[in-house]
Amino acid sequence: MTQAFPEIPEPAAGNEPPLEAMAGCNQRLLRHCATLRRLALYLGECGFDAEARAANGQLLRFFDHALPLHHADQQEDLFPALIESMAGSDAVCLRDLTDAVARQQRELRLQWLRLRPALLQLASGRAGALPVRDIEGFIGTCRSCVGREDEELLPMAARLLSDNQVAGLGAAMRARRQGPT
Repeated sequence: MTQAFPEIPEPAAGNEPPLEAMAGCNQRLLRHCATLRRLALYLGECGFDAEARAANGQLLRFFDHALPLHHADQQEDLFPALIESMAGSDAVCLRDLTDAVARQQRELRLQWLRLRPALLQLASGRAGALPVRDIEGFIGTCRSCVGREDEELLPMAARLLSDNQVAGLGAAMRARRQGPT
């Protein structure tokens, strides 16, 4: 029997180079968006069964924990490192790009906070329909954000950051995932 919602594994922290880890998180984001869309349809067809419960839990974990870490990696470490690596008018263009990505990430967070209560209701056993219009808007914002990061931000980072800056980015990412000591 085919699983309705394939699990999307999270890599162990620190196993990937930082820029590749960010690109991988973007791909997981798109896969979670597909799961969210499938879940909305699945509920109407099959109800809130064990598979839907597992998918719902996976969505809540990713969007409540993994994605905010990804955004923090970029806003607290990648963006400042990129801006530090530039000078003059190039820094202005780079700041415009990082500001635009940060705005998209804030919008994504607001859209998630509108969707989250419906998923929490499911998790508590109060099955219901998911807001398809909100889901589609959220997915559109996710795709736009991933496109900008994958096509502009991460390739620029790969070109501009020194090996030491990338190593520092990786150390900050690992520390963020380990939490307070």
